[in-house]
Amino acid sequence: MDERLLAERLVGYDTSHPDGLRAAGGFVKGWLESHGIDAVDHDHDGLPVLVSEVGPDDGPTVILHGHLDVVPAPPEQFVPRIDGDRLIGRGSYDMKGGLSAMLCALRDHAASRPRTRVVLVVVPDEESEQVDHRSTDALVRAGVLRGDFAITGEPTQLQIGVQAKGVLALKAAVLGTSAHGSTPWLGDNAILKAFDAFRRIETLPFSRESSDLYDRPSINLARIRGGEAFNMVPDRCEITIDIRYVPGQDPAEILRQIRTVPDLEVLRVVERGPVIVSRSNPYVVALRDSLGELAGPGEEGIGLPVGRDGASDAFAFLEAGIPAVECGPLGAGHHGPDEWVSISSLDRYRRALVDFLAAVPDAVGDGGALSTTPERSR
Repeated sequence: MDERLLAERLVGYDTSHPDGLRAAGGFVKGWLESHGIDAVDHDHDGLPVLVSEVGPDDGPTVILHGHLDVVPAPPEQFVPRIDGDRLIGRGSYDMKGGLSAMLCALRDHAASRPRTRVVLVVVPDEESEQVDHRSTDALVRAGVLRGDFAITGEPTQLQIGVQAKGVLALKAAVLGTSAHGSTPWLGDNAILKAFDAFRRIETLPFSRESSDLYDRPSINLARIRGGEAFNMVPDRCEITIDIRYVPGQDPAEILRQIRTVPDLEVLRVVERGPVIVSRSNPYVVALRDSLGELAGPGEEGIGLPVGRDGASDAFAFLEAGIPAVECGPLGAGHHGPDEWVSISSLDRYRRALVDFLAAVPDAVGDGGALSTTPERSR
């Protein structure tokens, strides 16, 4: 079963809920074991986390990280479709296609008398809103996941995500004054006030700051809840705001500015720092070279180090001092109704990973030990 067929099979599991995740996890475990690769099943809040290891204990260690979970979608989006070079379906791009190529790369690496130790981890909760309670963090803190470099197979158009924005998610409340719905002028509509407060946040000084790879942070009104009855002016509204701030910004200063907005009370904050890895890191250079060798005419961007707007589990590795990047296949539409991944890019991605893993010992030297201080998120 090659990476395309494997991706089709994984897309067919509705992994937006626990039962689908358990079924897909069982399939992946069976696939690995059928190719002679042991898969250790760890439990995280009742969901399966798979860890496999291949290669010598004394070699440089690369962690390949992928996730099975997807955001919810209608049933028809879990029926994979082929349209030319496109595999269409929920999770095909984010990131069952990339995970399938990683699985095949691990199989190929295991059969090649490897000098690089590879740890593959397949998690069920990368899309979870519980950004401070994910399985990757738990396994890294427990010492189960240790290595010199990590790749999470998030979709990147075969480029290398050496930076990712930080996450500042907050819930806030706005209070108003209730009145009868027929006389709204006698009340103070909390929903309208909340929307006005969000617009003010969009104009605060932090919203206009930039960095070398980003022209600005992103600010999204993700959720709004208010009102008790159709015939009442709402006197309370809660909003959830998703801010992705750029490297170099101070989340405490962003919060200070937000708290200056009138009539807004911040109730809860979840913060996760940005990802920053040096473009000259020897593992990054080796991965760039492996990707670049597979680039065709007019594809100068393949293997290019870039900044990523979204956050990922790469942060968990950075916190532990393990340089981590995002790198995945070509495609588009993730979290949307027409999500697709390029079938031909899955083959290229698998081959690039295999070549990279083979090149690592010579590229980094000294058994994989880096001469620089381990990089951390800032």
